[in-house]
Amino acid sequence: MKKLQTQSGFTIIIFMALLLMLTLAGINAVMTSTTEVDIAGNSMNTSNTFYAAESGLEKAAAELETYYRTNGTAPDPLPTDSFNVNEYDGAPIGVSYNTVHINGPYQKHLVKGAYSGLYALVNEYEVTSAAATENSHTKTELKMMVESDLVPIFQFAVFYDPVLEIAPGPAMTLGGRVHSNGDLYIQAGNSLTVNSHLTAAGNIFHGRSPQSGRSTDYGDVFIMDNSGNPVAMEQSGNWIDANDADWVDQSLALWGGRVEDSDHGITPLNLPVVQSGEPIDMIKRATETADSYEHSATLKIVDGQAIYVNPDSSETNITSDLVSAGVISTGSFYDGREGKTVETVDIDMSALNSSGYWPNNGIIYTSETQGGGNLKATRLTNGSELHADLTVCSENPVYVHGDYNTVSKKAACIMTDAMTILSNDWNDGDGSLSLSDGNRKAAATTVNSSYMTGNVPSDGGKYSGGFENLPRFLENWSGIEFKWRGSAIDLWESEQADGDWAYGSFYTAPNRNWEFDTDLLDPNNLPPGTPLISIVQKVSWREVVATQD
Repeated sequence: MKKLQTQSGFTIIIFMALLLMLTLAGINAVMTSTTEVDIAGNSMNTSNTFYAAESGLEKAAAELETYYRTNGTAPDPLPTDSFNVNEYDGAPIGVSYNTVHINGPYQKHLVKGAYSGLYALVNEYEVTSAAATENSHTKTELKMMVESDLVPIFQFAVFYDPVLEIAPGPAMTLGGRVHSNGDLYIQAGNSLTVNSHLTAAGNIFHGRSPQSGRSTDYGDVFIMDNSGNPVAMEQSGNWIDANDADWVDQSLALWGGRVEDSDHGITPLNLPVVQSGEPIDMIKRATETADSYEHSATLKIVDGQAIYVNPDSSETNITSDLVSAGVISTGSFYDGREGKTVETVDIDMSALNSSGYWPNNGIIYTSETQGGGNLKATRLTNGSELHADLTVCSENPVYVHGDYNTVSKKAACIMTDAMTILSNDWNDGDGSLSLSDGNRKAAATTVNSSYMTGNVPSDGGKYSGGFENLPRFLENWSGIEFKWRGSAIDLWESEQADGDWAYGSFYTAPNRNWEFDTDLLDPNNLPPGTPLISIVQKVSWREVVATQD
């Protein structure tokens, strides 16, 4: 009996020891779980304040970008604000951000992305955003570098908004960057070679726009890769474009990043010169919009009156002086595309050169009120030599008669509702004669000027004429060369010269010797008043503070 009692006592001791061990293990498990919950809670607090602080960065960057798009400058004051975001554990997260200008403006070449190689006027900003939640005593502070790039638009050979169609019949080589702020349709009747970047904020397609009502041509289309080699869009019988499931990979393999659209991350580029309204406001009258170039022009020819703006900003009516000097006169001819007689105010550039009234800032604005059934327009004549750099801006159509800016070339630009080229052999009296009888035979003509103009877009089965007919023609150009150097920009629909494009009835196509003017890649060679594109980029960001009290 004593032996059994001794063993029983020992068993109780063992049992109590095991119970103690289990109790301690349970307490440890509870404490571990509590710690893990606390850690998880702290991690959630940190994540919440991190994302809240990030929202402050994004809000400030968006404010900068929006203001640059519409005004071409930074807002004053720079983005600074505070706000609350969603509550966590009953307490709102407070966010505050501020922006400071740290560098610029200075000029630099862009080295990254689809617009590498372009130069821009750059300003750098630093955005700081802090977020904290009161009950958890958690705070996160982030900083982001934001860069605003103002890019002169005339660095593009071709820039369209919104849809670009390129479909030349005769063989054509096009140098310089080509960009569409919407879709881009490209094809050729014979062959087309693009010797630079091809980008679109929409999609890039081979063929015609569905709105054009015309069948696709299958001539060769080549685009230069980043090694300088022309690479065909047609590969093994297939046209490589946005319709392909592996379009991004194929395009990168073929062209090394020089052919990109929205699938590659290309977004629309915007003109900040337009403070409100549409880009066409640039050519509207000053009485209609604050964005009119009439506000900045120092020679204005409006409704038959010529006004010269002196260096002290006073104005002088010089109408009689310009008429007597042969600078301005009137003309009349028939435009087969418009089906109308055109009444022109002719500006003799040679006479203007020596008149003493060359615009002191290089900008001329013209406008004649439409009415009476005829089309009112401006015509530039005898323009082979310009006295100095010049931008001609007109609410009306502009007709360029003969060689323009070919002697001692200057930085030149034409901004207009529609631009038509009249060759060196144009005769006003032949405008209504039929081409089928061998009339209106053009002569070789050269124009060295950037231009910004409207078109009549493809719609309902009617073709716009494409980029190849953005400068309009009224003569038999078959076999005749039209040589052009500059930058071509289309940002609006023509409102005055709105006749539909057609082929063969009022013109035949020239041999297009068209190239981007590489002089425009030097900011010292830009035309007066060159519009700017706004690109706001988020350069870098970093976490500065992440604390828990």
